[in-house]
Amino acid sequence: MNGPEITLEVAPELRLFVAHDRRHGRTVVTTDGSSTLGHVVESLGVPLTEAGQLLVDGRPVPVSHIPGAGELVEVRAVRRPQQVPGAPLRFLLDVHLGTLARRLRLLGVDAAYESEDIGDPALAALSAEQRRVLLSRDRGLLRRREIWAGAYVYSDRPEEQLRDVLGRFTPVLAPWTRCTACNGELAAADKDSVSAGLEQGTQASYDVFAQCADCGRVYWRGAHHARLEAVVTDAVREFGAAGDQASTP
Repeated sequence: MNGPEITLEVAPELRLFVAHDRRHGRTVVTTDGSSTLGHVVESLGVPLTEAGQLLVDGRPVPVSHIPGAGELVEVRAVRRPQQVPGAPLRFLLDVHLGTLARRLRLLGVDAAYESEDIGDPALAALSAEQRRVLLSRDRGLLRRREIWAGAYVYSDRPEEQLRDVLGRFTPVLAPWTRCTACNGELAAADKDSVSAGLEQGTQASYDVFAQCADCGRVYWRGAHHARLEAVVTDAVREFGAAGDQASTP
């Protein structure tokens, strides 16, 4: 770039996205005189999904603003909790976030997940088609213009990922109401109606079942229930649920 110079200050929460030599305080950026402020911010490495209010000399401006010489630009982080207008809150997760997808579903959050790598263009198109918030740790994917809405997942640890998403978007929690395998809705199932697909020991040991309306998978309080119950209890304690906690299958 060979044009007007601006001074840019990125919020501390967003500095992990920029080069190390630009992470401390203000930095001078040379623009080309025609690119938008949104383009300049992205060129520094910050996905626009993570940029909140943009201020030029203290006044809010849109991402379409063309920076002028001498301007002081502040890039703030997205305000939390973040509101996603215009559609029911639903998520789409990329191939690397399978554990997070299952935990969101465990809490009753609508979380579509692609278990195979279908490619960035297809994921972005699916986000737009189904109006889902695309969750990813891939900054390049989040820069695609086709996505309807998106968010960077900051941690690589599932426990922290879950808290990050729940704290940022505050989805309504309805534990034990979704299939963790396919995201379908669960309904109470009569033991006799599902017994044909159960092992003999399960039939003898359990009486309460739920079944997915989409894939037919059957659920009961099995060996892993205590671990899953702990995930649910911690999330509901911190982020609340829709009315009384749903009955455990």
